[in-house]
Amino acid sequence: MLKRRLAHAARLGTLIALGLIWLAPIYLMIVNASRPAGSFDPAHAWTPAGHFDLVTNIRLAWDKGQIGDSIGATFLYSVVSPLIAILIGALAGYAIVTLRVRHGFAWFMLIFGGTIFPTQMLLVPLFVNYSRFNLYDTKVGMIVIYTVISVPFAAFVMRNFFTGVAFSMFEAARLDGASTGRVFWRIYLPLARSALIAVFVLEFTFTWNDLLFGLILSQSPGTRPVMTAVQAITSDVYSGTPVPVALAIGLLVSVPAVAIFLGTQRFFKHGLTLGQL
Repeated sequence: MLKRRLAHAARLGTLIALGLIWLAPIYLMIVNASRPAGSFDPAHAWTPAGHFDLVTNIRLAWDKGQIGDSIGATFLYSVVSPLIAILIGALAGYAIVTLRVRHGFAWFMLIFGGTIFPTQMLLVPLFVNYSRFNLYDTKVGMIVIYTVISVPFAAFVMRNFFTGVAFSMFEAARLDGASTGRVFWRIYLPLARSALIAVFVLEFTFTWNDLLFGLILSQSPGTRPVMTAVQAITSDVYSGTPVPVALAIGLLVSVPAVAIFLGTQRFFKHGLTLGQL
């Protein structure tokens, strides 16, 4: 009994220690983002400031970096691109697993094989062709690239999910007169709701946090992703942007991704289990 209590106390102490270590950077970020813009001192970074100027610092960064337009564009990319990608991925998984298209595994490898190439290899041809086809610095161009990047993972998860769905369900629906399209929309998609939400959350987070494609394929405030605007502000820390202002805007733009994960946590966990990741 004593050994069990000691083991429980040791586990609890370890978890508390690990939790404090994990929360320490968040504490530093909040405390220093709340300082007056010109009062940052590395020697007192752990000490809370006497004034709470977080809202003021966010407003300064918002105006300086034209964050409003970038956030609106990023919400568009982070919602539309994952939705299109998971639809394409679900269709691909349904065709390969349920409809059993000819050379299905080869089609899957063709879709998923694009992930083996480093992203950096795509930048020069993307920039050249985006400029050639007038897609550079356009919302359509950004939606296209984020959709293309998101499709392989969506197809991978949905293929795994549909593998676990009994084929007899498809056969029964077909015997009842349902078309293959109706079976997909009315049976398979509702069954895959948790997996679809899990993929959407991951793809939303990836798109929201993207910096590389935003730097290469966009430049105007109304088109560039918000992380590109944040990078422009934070890279100016040593020549003009106060540290509390840079930390405040970094804290603000992290909220949507955290909020959507916390809001869909139950579906996310269940979807990953169903997707056999």
